[in-house]
Amino acid sequence: MKFLSLELGVYNAMLWRIVFGMAIIGTIYLSGRPQKPSTKTLGLHVKRGFLTLVMASLFFWGLTQIPLAQAVGLSFIAPIVALFLAAWLINEPVIPNDYIASIIALVGVGVLLLEELAKFETQSLRGSGAVLLSAVMYAYNLILQRQQALVAQPLEISFYQTLVTFIGLALVAPWWAEPLPDLRAGVLAATAASLALGALICLSFAYRHAVTASLVTLEYTAFIWAAALGWFIFSEAISINTLCGTALIVAACIFQIRGVGKRTTPK
Repeated sequence: MKFLSLELGVYNAMLWRIVFGMAIIGTIYLSGRPQKPSTKTLGLHVKRGFLTLVMASLFFWGLTQIPLAQAVGLSFIAPIVALFLAAWLINEPVIPNDYIASIIALVGVGVLLLEELAKFETQSLRGSGAVLLSAVMYAYNLILQRQQALVAQPLEISFYQTLVTFIGLALVAPWWAEPLPDLRAGVLAATAASLALGALICLSFAYRHAVTASLVTLEYTAFIWAAALGWFIFSEAISINTLCGTALIVAACIFQIRGVGKRTTPK
């Protein structure tokens, strides 16, 4: 998606990914002749679909401004935020480990931002700000994902989230949409759509069987792949600040995992 966003612009990269995604999930889901979800469940689908549209737009725009590893490192604040949102919104327990982990994570974010603040480059600061705002939205997205998973099957969740996002992007297509420049871009968009749907289905299944606190920490493994792919594909150097900041956030994650066994799932 970073490559597509740089080549096509954020809007068209998202549009073509969702077009292919809609074709894939629509074929799979509708072929099973599914029942219409309840009004309450449909409301959850619409809310999360709209949130995903705004959240993804901010994140992918941020990717065009800052290195991939740095963007993913900053986004790691989301799981910590999600723990407290889960306690507030769906009554999942918060333990002392969570408070300590959140402080460590915030220090890590500060280290990640320190380099950009020192350089005071408008582009980097805006990109970092967009990613941080997206991360806060993503934290709420994780809560909605848990709520959805308790009342809907993974294919249903994937279909409606894709549909809502597709409708939102299609509304401005007459003014902003552009055709794919070549077959290669189409293949990349189709691949991105397939990977996104695969992840969405797997996560929906996981959140159906475990509480938010047990799963959000798995988000931190993304840094390894982001750093490796950013270096290999985009020749992005991994700064000391990025490594140190991310290490602190991952340390917060590990510390928080130690308390998972002390939680009790709400009735």
